Amino acid sequence: MSWSAAQYTKFEAERNRPIADLLAQLPRDAVATAADLGCGPGNSTELLQRRFPDASITGIDSAPDMIAAATKRLPGAAFALGDIAAWAPPERFDLILANASLQWVPDHAALFPRLLGKLAEGGVLAVQMPDNLDEPAHRLMREVAADGPWASKLAAAGQAREARRAAAWYYGLLAGAGARADVWVTIYHHVLAGGARAVVEWFKGTGLRPFLDPLDEDERAAFLARYEAAVAGAYPAMADGCVLLPFPRLFIVATR
Repeated sequence: MSWSAAQYTKFEAERNRPIADLLAQLPRDAVATAADLGCGPGNSTELLQRRFPDASITGIDSAPDMIAAATKRLPGAAFALGDIAAWAPPERFDLILANASLQWVPDHAALFPRLLGKLAEGGVLAVQMPDNLDEPAHRLMREVAADGPWASKLAAAGQAREARRAAAWYYGLLAGAGARADVWVTIYHHVLAGGARAVVEWFKGTGLRPFLDPLDEDERAAFLARYEAAVAGAYPAMADGCVLLPFPRLFIVATR
């Protein structure tokens, strides 16, 4: 998929809130080595650096545009192109952070134990993933994709993300791998100025990518127009013109 750092950072304040909440729950006060998996444009790495200013941090992302933005933002940090699914560094880490990235990586039953294995003794795996595939915004993506001239092009778009798993599933997986796990879900209610168009702009930076990338320019415009009309019905504007976007997120803190 193609990723745009500029599009992603349009809502950076809102996207940073769950990162800050996750970092606040870490059971360690000192970290020497950390990895930021799916670092995006560097906003998560920046917050991680503030939390552990003495740590040596490596950020990886599969999108060149994201790595370029992260490097510009934090020129003193180490960033590299990389695929989380194939990530296999020789060293172990005190902390592995994965903010809103692992939902794009398949086979969590194998992935999470493998990431635990890259932790030093007492190391922490800190994960935040959107838990919103059942929300109207995502349901409408799938419905618009299936009901249009682009249906054949988008037949697989809804499977771009790993299947949604319950908090108990992740707890059982991590506990079974020998980790002490803390798992919870928070529902944020983001206030977005601009009505349905703002909701569309939000998801253009993330969830809509698998649906937009296969389309040509005219198809993309038609898809977005139809999607925005559907979103307007599901997320009516309030009296001040803003939309309240409920956004469930799953948090995991696992200690090796």
